[in-house]
Amino acid sequence: MLFNPNHNKSFQNTMAHLLISRRLTRQCIYSIGKNSGPPNHQIRGMRILETPSTNKTPSRKAQLSLPAAYYRGGTSRAIFFERDVLPQDKSQWDSIFLGAIGSPDPYGRQLDGMGGGISSLSKVCIVGPSPESDTEADVDYTFVSLGIKEPSIDYSSNCGNMSSAVGPFAVDSGLVPIPADATEATVRIRNTNTGKLINATFPVVGGEAAADGDYSIDGVAGTAARVRLDFIKPGGSRTGKLLPTGDPTDRVAGVRATLIDAGNPCVFVAAADLGVDGTLSSQQIDENTALKEKLETIRREAAVRMGLSKTVDDVPGSVPKIGFVSRPNDVSVGNVVVRAMSVGQPHKAIPVTVALAVAAASKIPGTTVEECVVKSESGDQQGIDINHASGKLNVDAVYDSEGQLEAATVFRTARRLMEGRVFWK
Repeated sequence: MLFNPNHNKSFQNTMAHLLISRRLTRQCIYSIGKNSGPPNHQIRGMRILETPSTNKTPSRKAQLSLPAAYYRGGTSRAIFFERDVLPQDKSQWDSIFLGAIGSPDPYGRQLDGMGGGISSLSKVCIVGPSPESDTEADVDYTFVSLGIKEPSIDYSSNCGNMSSAVGPFAVDSGLVPIPADATEATVRIRNTNTGKLINATFPVVGGEAAADGDYSIDGVAGTAARVRLDFIKPGGSRTGKLLPTGDPTDRVAGVRATLIDAGNPCVFVAAADLGVDGTLSSQQIDENTALKEKLETIRREAAVRMGLSKTVDDVPGSVPKIGFVSRPNDVSVGNVVVRAMSVGQPHKAIPVTVALAVAAASKIPGTTVEECVVKSESGDQQGIDINHASGKLNVDAVYDSEGQLEAATVFRTARRLMEGRVFWK
């Protein structure tokens, strides 16, 4: 049996009420849209919908892009560019690097780029063939440190962690060709920031840098192929002297400090002289505003003492590096404890160039580092183990018979994460 609504008074009344309600709603929408709403808006229930203006034509442009690769090197990551794909006019580089990495970002996250919101992930590397006249190097490598919240570009220093990825990138990209059956490669790198040579030795497979391996570094999960980095004559990278002031310690901003230039200019102060525990975590350092301000004051004054800047106001963010040192309670955790800063932030591990400077300073009597080193009982340990915020790092420095720093060696891992094109606006 079919239901007939005409036989149901209740249903008719209900329909009448619905029709009246719909008419009132339409009148209300028309009245508000005509008399009360903005000229380019319409009201639909609870939403205000903007209608396109016929008087404005939006300006659009395609995204810009370049061939690039993304590598992890040690405890850092960076975008890699071959030098030849970049504009010859280097004044155009800064906007490319900032756009690709996602800076400046007032939120400090770099979500609109390849950065990760911390200094160790806000980096760019440029690699190209060395000039034919340079018989000591295969490739030239320039390192760029990029600000996160600010649009700062710093070419003043090298990054030891990313140096470990330069050799693999040079092989993977074909800048340094190797035989298909080769099992190991050594790439000779000239860092243009410091003018120093670095020899990178690592396993290869099928003509490319090997990724798999059983070597692990603290701060990076899992294991990978080992990369040996030999920094050749790293002393005086920016100042021309291993000890820029000629003394193992100086009084800087009221604190006794060692100023040393090996790999990068560095400043080391004793944790005890700062009144803090030398084993503070990165988070604890970051939360200690007074400590960070004191370290920055020391760093800036030290830069002037080292001849890196004329005044404390024009000191670059990346150099000199600064860290505080202390003696370990147990040699099993390392021979010396170091906590390092990187562009105003506590480093999650330790910059490799800072580790090289620690190794160099550990063999100079009277430095703040040497005073904190605890030797292993066996006496046959090669180099020293540095206890940093994420674990340990073994590094060694070798001096010749005349006391000149011949080389510093450190072991890292590196891996290609992506290659293709990087886009920016």
